[in-house]
Amino acid sequence: MSNLLEITEKNFEAEVTKSDVPVLIDFWAVWCGPCKAIAPIVEELATEYDGKVKFSKCDVDNNQQIALNYGVRSIPTLIIFKGGEVAEQIIGAVPKQHIQSKIDEVLK
Repeated sequence: MSNLLEITEKNFEAEVTKSDVPVLIDFWAVWCGPCKAIAPIVEELATEYDGKVKFSKCDVDNNQQIALNYGVRSIPTLIIFKGGEVAEQIIGAVPKQHIQSKIDEVLK
């Protein structure tokens, strides 16, 4: 798949709520066209913010409870967690600059 961490119901708490750096989760599905469009942007950002933000993906078909818990109703949805809490949410395939500005807000 990619160098992004795969988030599942088994590792969510350890990787997200207990993370000491912000975590961006890309909620996606195999059949989702816009998800495929945004994936290379998320990969690029993962390289650019390496060490500052943990980047991950969560397949909503395989992890429906996580998607339900965080109100993910349409995909792609990117949620940035900081200190185990939702800090930012981005819905839809948006430009790279939009995602960067949200990440920079969380890192302030």
